[in-house]
Amino acid sequence: MNKPKMALEKGVPSSSRVLMLLGQLERMNGEAMLSDAEVSRQITSKILHLIQTQEKTRKELTTKGSGGMEVILASLENTRDLQTILNILCILNELLSVGGGRRIGVCVSKGGTGVLLQLLISSSKETPPSEELMMHVHTLLAKIGPKDRKFGVKARLTGALNVTVNLLKQNVNNNKLLLPCLQVLRVYSANSVNAVSLGKSGVVELMFKVIGPYSKKNTSVMKVALDTLGALLKSKMNARRAVERAQVSALLAIYQDWHRNDTRHRHTLIRKSILGCLKNVTNSKLGRKAFTDADGMRILYHTSTECLPVRTLDSLVNTSSLIMRKCFPKNRLPLPTIKSSYQYALPHVPAGGPVAQLYNQPPGVDDVVDESDDNEDMELDTENDTENEEDDKDKAENDDIETDIAKLRPRLTQTRPLDELRVYERFFLELSEDFQGFDLTDSRAGIGVTPAPPLPKPPKPITVPAGGQAPPKGHLEAGLAASRLEKGEPHPLGPLELESIGLSRAPEKLLMGDSLSPAAQDHTPQGEAGATPRGLEPSDLSGSLSRLALEGGGGGALSGSGGGSEDGGAEQGVLEVPDTAAMLPLHDPELYIQMAKGTRSVPSYAEVAYPDYCGHLAPSTPEPILERAYGVQRAKIFQDIERLIHPNDILDKVVYDLDLQSCPVIDDGESLKFNSQFESGNLRKAVQVRKFEYDLILNSDINSNHYHQWFYFEVSSMQVGTTYRFNIINCEKANSQFNYGMQVLMYSVQEAIGGRPQWGRTGQDICYYKNHFSRSSIAAGGQKGKSYYTMTFTVTFQHKDDVCYFAYHYPYTYSTLKMHLQKLQEKCGDGVYLREDVLCETLGGNPCPMLTITAMPDSTSPTHLNQLRGRPVVFLTARVHPGETNASWVMKGTLEFLTGSSPLAQSLRACYLFKIIPMLNPDGVINGSHRCSLSGEDLNRQWQSPNLELHPTIYHAKGLLQYLNAIQRAPLVFCDYHGHSRKKNVFMYGCSIKETVWQTNINAPSCELHEDLGYRTLPKLLSQLAPAFSMSSCSFVVERSKEATARVVVWRELGVQRSYTMESTLCGCDQGKYKGMQIGTRELEEMGAQLCVALLRLHRLTSPLELHTHMHTHTHTHLLEVENELIETQRCSVTTSPTTYVLAEDEPVLEEVDYSADSDTDQDLQDPTEPLSDSELNDKDPLS
Repeated sequence: MNKPKMALEKGVPSSSRVLMLLGQLERMNGEAMLSDAEVSRQITSKILHLIQTQEKTRKELTTKGSGGMEVILASLENTRDLQTILNILCILNELLSVGGGRRIGVCVSKGGTGVLLQLLISSSKETPPSEELMMHVHTLLAKIGPKDRKFGVKARLTGALNVTVNLLKQNVNNNKLLLPCLQVLRVYSANSVNAVSLGKSGVVELMFKVIGPYSKKNTSVMKVALDTLGALLKSKMNARRAVERAQVSALLAIYQDWHRNDTRHRHTLIRKSILGCLKNVTNSKLGRKAFTDADGMRILYHTSTECLPVRTLDSLVNTSSLIMRKCFPKNRLPLPTIKSSYQYALPHVPAGGPVAQLYNQPPGVDDVVDESDDNEDMELDTENDTENEEDDKDKAENDDIETDIAKLRPRLTQTRPLDELRVYERFFLELSEDFQGFDLTDSRAGIGVTPAPPLPKPPKPITVPAGGQAPPKGHLEAGLAASRLEKGEPHPLGPLELESIGLSRAPEKLLMGDSLSPAAQDHTPQGEAGATPRGLEPSDLSGSLSRLALEGGGGGALSGSGGGSEDGGAEQGVLEVPDTAAMLPLHDPELYIQMAKGTRSVPSYAEVAYPDYCGHLAPSTPEPILERAYGVQRAKIFQDIERLIHPNDILDKVVYDLDLQSCPVIDDGESLKFNSQFESGNLRKAVQVRKFEYDLILNSDINSNHYHQWFYFEVSSMQVGTTYRFNIINCEKANSQFNYGMQVLMYSVQEAIGGRPQWGRTGQDICYYKNHFSRSSIAAGGQKGKSYYTMTFTVTFQHKDDVCYFAYHYPYTYSTLKMHLQKLQEKCGDGVYLREDVLCETLGGNPCPMLTITAMPDSTSPTHLNQLRGRPVVFLTARVHPGETNASWVMKGTLEFLTGSSPLAQSLRACYLFKIIPMLNPDGVINGSHRCSLSGEDLNRQWQSPNLELHPTIYHAKGLLQYLNAIQRAPLVFCDYHGHSRKKNVFMYGCSIKETVWQTNINAPSCELHEDLGYRTLPKLLSQLAPAFSMSSCSFVVERSKEATARVVVWRELGVQRSYTMESTLCGCDQGKYKGMQIGTRELEEMGAQLCVALLRLHRLTSPLELHTHMHTHTHTHLLEVENELIETQRCSVTTSPTTYVLAEDEPVLEEVDYSADSDTDQDLQDPTEPLSDSELNDKDPLS
């Protein structure tokens, strides 16, 4: 017998019987197959038999290069004999039933889709068409359709779409043919154009004839029909058609029937498919209305509740939850306006930007509920997702990278003439000081140097309480301001003239509220130590522990949540002040009160929060990241849905409201008491929704209608041992670290009195998810994300008559900064040159402090003076965003290290001249804002063109940098401290042309990408030194949206190569020593100290320093000039305090710069420095 031609040509052995048969079939293709149908039947029948009985035969036909698939498809295309066609269809079915997608892909690549569609068209013209042939063709099309990306288009263009629809209509009761037709229709419907066409052909109505109530028969048909219907309902036109025909209620009835009868959960997939149809039909506004009108919320709520105990039904519960959340009626926040409760009149409103848009909005526009048809279906399933998935999404969607080489290249621009910049000479006295008036033999001669006079400030408007309303009762200073306003008198612009607050100490047992008998309390004379404020029962003792009232005229008094003395402070309350001076050397309660009296706020705060007064003692070890129990988010969402299902169970009682004159509103003993009217406080409204559940609304930044993230408020009148749920309902970000183990901070006054004055991580059942509150797109400034999010947590209080404070992160107020700066001067190390200047006054009239820190010269000789004046400048700033309080704690660590007495600190001061602005946005910090200043703008987006009146701190900070640049003293390092709410660890953002270009598709010649590689050195050193620092999280890409930030402007306009933003996590770490731990103030202060150590090493790596002209002219070779010894020949401990991490200093080995952001820093940096144990700490003053 002759060898098959195809086998010879393809090089496949001819001994195989199936290949021989295929060769015969190939020779018959054409007219021979038409004339000799019997032979073709026999050959195809034998091939089918071999395939059915031998797996080896299947492999031979689909092996690469065999050519078997082409012969079979060609024979199918050429034959007209029905039996031969059926045999070939069975052969294809056997081949494609096993082997996965590879064999189907081979069939598609050989033109199998077109051959089958043409066969379907030609067979449909016969009368009647062969039922068996139609069944086989549709079965094969259902298999290959999902693997052919153009399948839907091919089906529509060839007319196969209509053939299948007509066949389906004629065989609705013929289950044998119905199933394969539905399977193909499901694939057709994946194409949106096909879905619309099928809807017009009545297929949606047809599907409702196929699906029906619970039945054990034909479950496969039911499942495929539901999947097809679900695909069709993705089209809004089809969804509208289903709504108009009342088919939403039909779907709900069908779902209820299957839920009720499928007691053994054998048909979960069918139930999920029904929910899939409901999910798609409710993507439109009409669908959501039809769903709620059909009582869909109650139906899904009850069915889901019954499914909760069965873990295998989670998919049903999650889909039901998504549908209910989507269909929950959208409401506006229960506020008169989403603008801030506080108002501040600006000197002028900028022509463009968010503030102008806010002022130009018509009245009431922010109260409009958005009725658009945007279903926002692409929401995060944060129940089971991971952080890495979110990071991947961010990276994939990052189209913000700057691609203009001209904009990327740093350009020195001197926008202000030198004569104008000479006004900043006053802040550089050390560069011209001859030190003749200093006794250099006195080690503290340079501490507290007379500061320069502050810069002149343009006139500012009068600050008044919001809306001209009188503030709440008991707030004396606020009341005075309101009375002056009513009389037409100007609000005082000077510091509050308040007398010192008198404090008396009480026995600790009394203050704990559990030791003295009622009789003993009754006989305690009023006004003496141990007396409670008049009007407070012993059970209300917590009110006397909560906060201090700052009063004008007369002695100070304690102000409780429930009221206070009626005679203006004639009687004093009792406040136990824990003796923490030894543990908190930078904290002094009485000094804090004095600082707070000079702090100006828009609401004219008259109270001081106890945590700020008493101080915070960092725990000895970090607290672990919280592991969230499974299903917590789902349970919380169902509790929210219950509000709509059982509205009679909801109290909806307002217990705190800044927009009302009286606050708190209700004091009936059945509700918690809230307060946020103290420095940095933020809580606008509290609504009791259930007996132990409260909805909380945060205040917007002043002159803004958003930025809701920072919170700081007081709670009292709680029941011991009772679990309370708190819901912050107007968060704005799409996701949060609260979904990944971050907890809120709580401070217990009773714990503080007991000797544990500290903020601690607390809260269980914490999660973050989208809620049913929204704002209009107009009020949102055109933003897509119009829905708000809920951050919820539960707390069980442990102490009777306690007062507790909750905060987003460890609070650090402006008054705290002023207190710390004064204490730093008192505790400064020897040989320190420390001067505190006032950079300028803020919009709110608060001084913005600026520090100069360096080492005193050894003598007044020209050599020593020139050495001081020649020191490179390091410029540090922090707290431009008020809500990022961790930046202030990092800055505190830096300042205490710099002013310390350790050998490393002394060496560091001798190496650099430090210019530090520890708080760029005092007004935002004071008034409890999260992002903005009083101008309603993000100050870190104003560095390109700051306005003297609206952004004075940025204007003058940039002026200082421009002056340094003008006198050829541009900083060696600029670093702006920030906090990051969506990432873990501490990391840096820098600026690099190369790394930015490499992240894009633009082509640039290598000469244009030439740059010094030294910008990576400081982050690399930090990754070696600081356990919380992550090099893999650093980025040196310049983005368009960050062009007006401090980091990019200082790099681009001033040529500072090492210009950084240092981001510290608000949550914790996922690598290194602190992996799995939430970050605390100890770790943050340690980070500030480690930056100092890294700067010292950087100095050694960049010596001898070539002073800058217009740009840094260092090359990579300069970085390799390393001295043999860094500080001493022996290891020298880095010691600041017990709250600061302690390192041993040794010589680092420089690595080749690796541009990969994912580089392994442990491999890149050799000989890493290990931390010393606690026993190796030097005996130094501790940090507070």
